Amino acid sequence: SGGSNTGGRLAWLAQRGLKNWRTCLKREFGDFQTPPALVDAVLDRLMAEGQRWGRALEPTCGSGHFISGLLRHYPPPDQVLGFDLNPDYVAEAASLAGTFTSTQVRVAQANFFALDLRHDLLWQTSGQLLVVGNPPWVTNAELGVLGSANLPPKHNLKGLTGLEARTGSANFDLAESIWLKLLRELASEQPTIALLCKTSVARSVLQFAHDQRLGVVEAAIYRIDAARWFGVSVDACLFRVKLGSGAACYEAPVYASLEDTAPETVIGFMTGRMVRDLRAYMGVAAADGGSALTWRQGVKHDAASCMELLNTPLGLRNKLGEEVDVEGEYVYPLLKGSDLFHWQGPPIDRRVILPQRRLGEDTHQLATIAPQLWRYLEDHDEVFARRKSSIYTHQPPYSIFGIGLYSFAPYKVAVSGLHKMPRFRAIGLASGQPVMLDDTCYFIPCQDARQAAMLATLLNHQVAQRLIAAISFPDAKRPITKSILERIDLSAVLEFTDRDALLRSASPIAARLGGWDEDKVPWPEDLGRLLEEGTFVVKKLHSRVRQNQMSLALS
Repeated sequence: SGGSNTGGRLAWLAQRGLKNWRTCLKREFGDFQTPPALVDAVLDRLMAEGQRWGRALEPTCGSGHFISGLLRHYPPPDQVLGFDLNPDYVAEAASLAGTFTSTQVRVAQANFFALDLRHDLLWQTSGQLLVVGNPPWVTNAELGVLGSANLPPKHNLKGLTGLEARTGSANFDLAESIWLKLLRELASEQPTIALLCKTSVARSVLQFAHDQRLGVVEAAIYRIDAARWFGVSVDACLFRVKLGSGAACYEAPVYASLEDTAPETVIGFMTGRMVRDLRAYMGVAAADGGSALTWRQGVKHDAASCMELLNTPLGLRNKLGEEVDVEGEYVYPLLKGSDLFHWQGPPIDRRVILPQRRLGEDTHQLATIAPQLWRYLEDHDEVFARRKSSIYTHQPPYSIFGIGLYSFAPYKVAVSGLHKMPRFRAIGLASGQPVMLDDTCYFIPCQDARQAAMLATLLNHQVAQRLIAAISFPDAKRPITKSILERIDLSAVLEFTDRDALLRSASPIAARLGGWDEDKVPWPEDLGRLLEEGTFVVKKLHSRVRQNQMSLALS
């Protein structure tokens, strides 16, 4: 039921100056004890079709609410096993054993990740196995901030490669690692596994099962009201999976509640990729292919207090309230995700400092060619020292990511990754400079105003929007991701559009961006040419940047 182990942690938290230790412990162990009424609703749902399990396992049993519920529901299992780290919870849960003589109940203090579920459970009976409970709702990144040891052994659980394994893609919920352990080590038992968890965890587990071709024969998601039951604002569910030897099925109907019998949608996979709503997807499946254009993510620096500036009537100021006076060619207009979502055009008041123009560029040269900037960065060494991500390890001082020649394209089509409703914006120069996006945004660098205008129009077309709605998940921390955007085949979307209607929408956008005269540079007869990767502007800009650097070095 989401137990915790407090031994020795209170003193440690006090030493760290974390006064709100109860909140810290709740965060560390995801300690949301399941209310008995919710336990009953979960078990009623699982037993609605008359299913009986001879054995039951609760991986993180807490004070035993699920064990008690199992024993109260008729007929109870013949044997129930429970584990938890907290000795007080173990004692409380174990006390239930004497009240139900028909069921063997064993509760032990143990680190669930240290158990080998194939050999250590020591069942005394046989029969169908039900794994049920409410494992911790906390991520490994949150545990790292708290300095917790309540983590599974560190290894690459999903086989991620490169930067993915070092950044956000490798951040997982503790519940997810429990799910993966159960699926791997109990496969031969062909159990039913039904755990309360975040809906994002359920999808991640279903994706993993699909990719690894695990023996899932049935799955379902039942939404629960986490605010009502646990007082937290998060999308959560009961996720039920049945393992077996029959034909694998990686579709999961999604029910609005534990009581509903008709699903809202069905999650599944098409061409190996997850789809949120299979029925809605079928109408726009032709647009689900691949992008001929490269989607990029905005600048990542993790040092907003000194790298992000505000352009005020009195000059540039950072978030520390300091006046900033550095070489202007290293300061660019900036749109963050929320700015972009609401943006209707200039002006742009935010600025961002770019110490590099390409990934891994040596920043030591700034001491010579941009001495004011170099002094400013050195004065804020402590801000950069606090950056925790391993991506900055072994990089030049003050390094940033999400930077390259593409960042300086004069035109872009961009979208915020944080908003449920994607609004694609065409962006041109601001005060004669290319506009930068932060790392919550994704964009396509464009070769001219026509391309930016047409891409924005196509991406906001109902076909592209319906496809995104069918394959994205509004409850995700980042509903719009690069992997979703890369699935949009704009050539297919173009085939759904009327040329005249498309140009009526795109032409005013191109005119607003500037640098385009329809009389001199008309729209091409084949609009598909504008869906090709542009290189001319990038090469031209690269040459200009190099000339600026050389002139600075010689001055």
